Amino acid sequence: MLDFRRLHMLRTVAARGSIAAAAQSLALSAGAVSQQLSALRRDVGVELLRPDGRTVALTEAGRVLLEHTDRILAAVQEAESALAAVKGTVGTTVTLAALPSTVSGIVGPALTALGSDHPQLVVTCLVTDQAQLRELTLGTVDVVLGQRYHHLPDATPRGVEVSPLLDDPLLVVTAADQGDGRPVALRDLATRSLAVPPPTTDCGQAILHAFRQAGFAPTSRYITADTGAQLTLARAGLATALVPRTAIDPATPGIRTAPIEDRPIMRQLFAATRHTETANPTTTAVIAALRTAARQGLPTRLPAT
Repeated sequence: MLDFRRLHMLRTVAARGSIAAAAQSLALSAGAVSQQLSALRRDVGVELLRPDGRTVALTEAGRVLLEHTDRILAAVQEAESALAAVKGTVGTTVTLAALPSTVSGIVGPALTALGSDHPQLVVTCLVTDQAQLRELTLGTVDVVLGQRYHHLPDATPRGVEVSPLLDDPLLVVTAADQGDGRPVALRDLATRSLAVPPPTTDCGQAILHAFRQAGFAPTSRYITADTGAQLTLARAGLATALVPRTAIDPATPGIRTAPIEDRPIMRQLFAATRHTETANPTTTAVIAALRTAARQGLPTRLPAT
C-alpha cells in the first residue's frame, strides 16, 4: 500500500525542484527525504525521479503517480475537514501566510480577535510575499492572506478557494508639508522622485503598468519593497511613495496621503484555503477574523479613492 506521507514528499520535491529544497521546506534532512523516496520507488517498482542538471525531474512514471497523488492528498484533506466539521470545534493549530503590508492593518487585529474567541488556537504566521498560493497547495500553510492587482489575470491554482476581503487602493504619500491631501492625477507624478517597489514584485508591476497607461515612465530614485522604508523616505521629503492604504498607519506623523483621481491602482486582498466540500471550522474561523478586521479597519483609516 502506498504511504501518503511519501507521496507528499514526492509532490514537494517535484514542486521545489530538488531533494535539498524539499527537505528544507519539510524541516527534514536531505538524507531522510532520499530514504523515503527510495522506499516509495521500491513500493512502485519503477524510477520516479531522474537527474536534471543540478535539480531533479519526474520520470513518466513519476508524472503519472503525481497526478494520482494530487487526488489522494486532496481526499485526505477532505476527510480531515469532514471530521473537523463533525466535531464542530476550532482546532489547536493553524498556519497563516500573510503579506508584510497587511500585518498592522489586518493580521494584527485578526490574531488578537482569534486569541480572545479561540484561546486554544495557536496561529503560526509566516510573513512573506513569495509564492504563498503554492505553499498552500503544498500543505505548508493552511490560510493565505494574499493580493491580486486588478490589471492582472486570475492565476488561482486548481484546488484553491479564494474569499475576497476588500479592494485596497494605493495612495500617494508625501511629506506633510508637500501636499494638501487633494486627489492627485497620475501624470502629476511624472516629474517627481519616487520610492516604489521593485518591478519584479506584483505592486511594482502594477505601478509600472499604470504609468505606461498614463503615457510616461516614472523617475524611480528609490527601489524598495519595504513599505516602512518608503514611508520614511516620503516623510523626509526625499521621495513620493505609492503605498497600499492598509499598509499605512493613519497615526503616522509627518506624512500626508492623497488618492489617485484618474487612474487608481487597486489591489484586491483575499483569503485563500485549500478547497474542500466540507468547510473546516478552524480555517473558517481564521478567514472570518481576517474579514472582520479588514472591514472594521476601513472606516477609521485613510480616505478612500
